[in-house]
Amino acid sequence: MVVKKPRIVIIGAGMAGLTAANTLYTSPGSAESFEVCVVEGGNRIGGRINTSEFCGDRIEMGATWIHGIGGSPIHKIAQEINSLESEQPWECMDGFLDDPVTIAENGYELNPSIVEPVTSFFNKLMDFAKGVEEALSKEDIDFFDNITRESPLGKLSVGSFLRKGLDVYWGSKKGQEELKGYGNWTRKSLEEAIFAIHENTQRTYTSAGDLQTLDYNAESEYRMFPGEEITIAKGYMSIINFIASVLPSGSIQLGRKVAKIEWQPESHHELESENGHESRPVKLHFSDGSMMWADHVIVTVSLGVLKSGIQENSGMFDPQLPNFKKEAISRLGYGVVNKLFLQLSPNHERIPYLQMAFHRPESKFRNQKIPWWIRKTAYMCPIYGNSSVLISWFAGKEALELESLDDEEVISGVSTTISSFLSYSQNNGKNSNSHGNLDSVESSSGRELKFTKCLKSKWANDPLFLGSYSYVAVGSSGEDLDTMAMPLPKHTNFGSNSPLQILFAGEATHRTHYSTTHGAYFSGIREANRLLQHYNCNGV
Repeated sequence: MVVKKPRIVIIGAGMAGLTAANTLYTSPGSAESFEVCVVEGGNRIGGRINTSEFCGDRIEMGATWIHGIGGSPIHKIAQEINSLESEQPWECMDGFLDDPVTIAENGYELNPSIVEPVTSFFNKLMDFAKGVEEALSKEDIDFFDNITRESPLGKLSVGSFLRKGLDVYWGSKKGQEELKGYGNWTRKSLEEAIFAIHENTQRTYTSAGDLQTLDYNAESEYRMFPGEEITIAKGYMSIINFIASVLPSGSIQLGRKVAKIEWQPESHHELESENGHESRPVKLHFSDGSMMWADHVIVTVSLGVLKSGIQENSGMFDPQLPNFKKEAISRLGYGVVNKLFLQLSPNHERIPYLQMAFHRPESKFRNQKIPWWIRKTAYMCPIYGNSSVLISWFAGKEALELESLDDEEVISGVSTTISSFLSYSQNNGKNSNSHGNLDSVESSSGRELKFTKCLKSKWANDPLFLGSYSYVAVGSSGEDLDTMAMPLPKHTNFGSNSPLQILFAGEATHRTHYSTTHGAYFSGIREANRLLQHYNCNGV
């Protein structure tokens, strides 16, 4: 038989897959050593990175932020290719965290003296959960330590930790005077609503639709780069296009959805031969009926697709993945986060960075006209200072519901909600607890806020992703992320004639940077290096 170059097939042309391909192609001598092919089920590259345009502005339908610029490989690439500046307006979120206006349902603008103590306390709770104790006093650390000691080891969720913290907060504030001038709102209900704003922001950060499912112990393993968080002026796709630019023409095949991966877990299996050439251990079956053989396959599909793929009737892997791998896939969390963009109708003034404090869903004081799916939306704001395009984020069941609604329902629900918050605030602007500075938000006629069009992401219903990104769920641990990264067949005393048949990359395979584009980037390099080292080539 004729000996051929090892064929490496990478499934998925997102950040992890393209970075793996880039690393394999750019390592010295490897271009002549391997045959590398990227197969992508969709009609574009980028995966969960998808830069788009809305009303003349550049926006991101998926990954948005460089999470810390200190040491981030994404930031370094963006600098090298001059992607951090653009003449076209983009989703830059300038002033995003500066001077938010917090309004409670039924239109009461909240004085910072009410909002800031709760916000500060919430941030301290999260710093403690993340292990950032240098930002805390000894009293804070002792205070929060007591909360964690009361919970069974390994059972504590971020959600329950936060709520226990809120109870302790209230206990320390007994005897405070009730607030006046806020209608049916009590001090306690306002503080809980402010606290919920930050909880709901955490839901979108983590993709845990319910923070009660987010593991507390793993939170301190998660790592962020230092420095500010920024967006990319020329779009996240500029990074993807740069990484893909070194790959030879034809090496990325679009519209090639893999239906089944046949592999050989035992060394004694007889392998099929391909056109009389030396046999390869992995056989890929595509949805169009075509097939491809490979020596090594790097699987970079989302955790959501893997969760679907380990179901008994899926047939994605033949034979099925070993139990240790399936159990890790099952235990880890994977949620849905969607973004909503809306364009304000003409003649409306700028809307501020609006934080919305809602009544509890069961409260008799809630505005019945506000739809349930918007009640866990933390904020709505312009994508840059004077933009007529507003953005909001949704997570969990609310994000799923958003996907099912038509544009008219979305626009109607948001218009009703925002008009309620802002117009009531204007009407109540004379009360002493309101700044009365929102007159610029709505015209003096008090007419309802109108939106002309909207655009939303739909990650949960996209069969190529089935959600947004991973998190460590209660009952899981960081070890499951390491297990996700283990190649197959697993090393045994008996060895294998065909090692490293299936390798795994993607954000859900990185222990400390899961859920991020840079985590996916690192994982692609890791798996490419695993193969380069296997063939005694120099990795990066």
